Amino acid sequence: MAVLALFWGSGFLWIRIALQHGLTPVQITVLRAALGAAVLLLLACSARQRLPRGGALWRRLAVAAFFCNALPFLLTAYGERSVGSGTAGVLHATTPLWSLLIGLALGTDRTAGTDRTTPLRLTGLLLGFAGVLLILAPWRESGGISTPGALALLGAAASYAVAFAHMARALAGTGTAPLALSAAQLTAAAGLSAVALPAGGPLNPFSGFSGADPVGLAAVTVLGVACTGLTFHLNYRLIATEGPTSAAAVGYLLPVVSTVLGALVLGERLTVRAVAGTAVVLAGVFLVKHRPKPRTVVPLLTD
Repeated sequence: MAVLALFWGSGFLWIRIALQHGLTPVQITVLRAALGAAVLLLLACSARQRLPRGGALWRRLAVAAFFCNALPFLLTAYGERSVGSGTAGVLHATTPLWSLLIGLALGTDRTAGTDRTTPLRLTGLLLGFAGVLLILAPWRESGGISTPGALALLGAAASYAVAFAHMARALAGTGTAPLALSAAQLTAAAGLSAVALPAGGPLNPFSGFSGADPVGLAAVTVLGVACTGLTFHLNYRLIATEGPTSAAAVGYLLPVVSTVLGALVLGERLTVRAVAGTAVVLAGVFLVKHRPKPRTVVPLLTD
């Protein structure tokens, strides 16, 4: 769990470094997806897992790749051009809030209207977005966070929520091994994001990415290999060995890791408002994810 939280949470740091050293958001997106796909393809090959076949499944994978990888990767990199890596990690933690909001809007949330804890989860939803407002402080005339960048990061979190809903419906129970399915999804994401590459800066196979220096290329390599490819693998291993509850708990560590690394490595300033907003967001996410323990019914013995 510690290694997974470190890899996953440090991704925002590496994106910020790559941006500072000459890479564009589109270039980061393509390289991140391609390197992550390469890692997963090697792992799937070593585990003798075959990539999925059939056009229908690949079309569903393409939708998942767009909403779970290509679009949020791009929005995150764009948002971090003006928003610090620590704040980016906190805004990404709002994904469960968007999942509940989308579920309530579409009537697909399993607990809506039937679960006695629904008011508690709605409270968490309101609390979580109140924490976001506290972090962004739109009422401040100066010193606030760039609105376009923050909206892009919130859009990335919402995109993940859309992707998870689609994947639960379209990719669950396909019979394809998890590593092979993830490798195929990231491969599709690399292909989709590559379409936008000409708009993100020229690519010369002999001189590399225009404007990028070795530090930027090293940062995006760590981002793709460790924070994307190995993170997928470790997440599946954690689910298999410890269960989904432990895997979900890592989500609470991501904004903590991103905030600490941003402050230590990049010198990002921690304000009382930002720390308080982070705590409020995490409290809201906790309430949204809360599930009551099933009641134990004790049968009455009668004569």
